[in-house]
Amino acid sequence: MATDYLQPRLVSIQQARTLLGIGLTKTYDLIAEGLLETVTIGSRRLVTLRSIDALIDGAAMDRAA
Repeated sequence: MATDYLQPRLVSIQQARTLLGIGLTKTYDLIAEGLLETVTIGSRRLVTLRSIDALIDGAAMDRAA
């Protein structure tokens, strides 16, 4: 799609926890475990949507197995 580049690729940690429906502590646990990838820009730490999608896809694969 021509507007794909307009879609956000990074979200705040608060937005990530909301998207995943989990608490803040669990979000930081997933970051520490390397399951959520973050990028620091200035003083902001942001989570990649790619890692959120990978986490969800991995969880779906685990349930299917």
